[in-house]
Amino acid sequence: MSAVLVFDLETIPDASGLRKAWSELPDDANKMTDLELVSFVLQQREAQTGKSFLPLQFQRVIAIGCLFRAEREAGEVLQLRCLGDDASDEAKLIRDFFRIIDKYSPQLVSWNGSGFDLPVLHYRALIHGLAAPRYWDMGEDDRDFKFNNYISRYHQRHTDLMDLMSLYNGRALAPLDQVAMLCGFPGKQGMSGAQVWPAFCEGRIDDIRHYCLTDVLNTWLVWCRFQRLRGIYSGERYQSDIEMAKSFLRNQSDSRWMNFLSAWEGH
Repeated sequence: MSAVLVFDLETIPDASGLRKAWSELPDDANKMTDLELVSFVLQQREAQTGKSFLPLQFQRVIAIGCLFRAEREAGEVLQLRCLGDDASDEAKLIRDFFRIIDKYSPQLVSWNGSGFDLPVLHYRALIHGLAAPRYWDMGEDDRDFKFNNYISRYHQRHTDLMDLMSLYNGRALAPLDQVAMLCGFPGKQGMSGAQVWPAFCEGRIDDIRHYCLTDVLNTWLVWCRFQRLRGIYSGERYQSDIEMAKSFLRNQSDSRWMNFLSAWEGH
């Protein structure tokens, strides 16, 4: 069975981690609530760097969206879901992600996964004391992984589409939202990454998880177009996967997917 796993993370500031390891906390930090502490650090970060984005080790994972595409003897499989549920803790989400890799050794596909998603998962898995032997194998257990593994930048088991399309040139990077829309796909739906923390504070974890899945689906659609670009997909195969995605959306009970489909068909 060949399998592709397209993935995306949503994260929030790790208040507990900031209390443990942030070097510039105020003297009364122990009297602050988590929300107050995070607000202080974000304002401090923006004053110092011009951006309120925290270093990756302080990014707490609250959603991992996955699209699993496989060809089996029984037929083709397309699954789109966020791991865990609204109440799952970070360790479970990350453990479940690496278990998929342990079981299927899929082709990983991301947009900026090398620059953000995977390094975050590395740090957070390390913090939680998790194991991910298949992911970290560089030929010690499976000789094939010596020449094609998930870790080496120019190997194929993980394709960071943003990294590859820009030819690893920071001046040529493009956001997923714009590339997806230019290709005729819907682009971001419901919110943006900058709105995840405020939405989390409002208890809107379900909205965040759905937003994560729209990014995953956009990434997969761009991946299909990329496979067509490099000659891996014929025109017929490309159209088949596009129609599979549309059929999947039409069969969803969540009306938000109808909005995604309408935006897609309106392009």
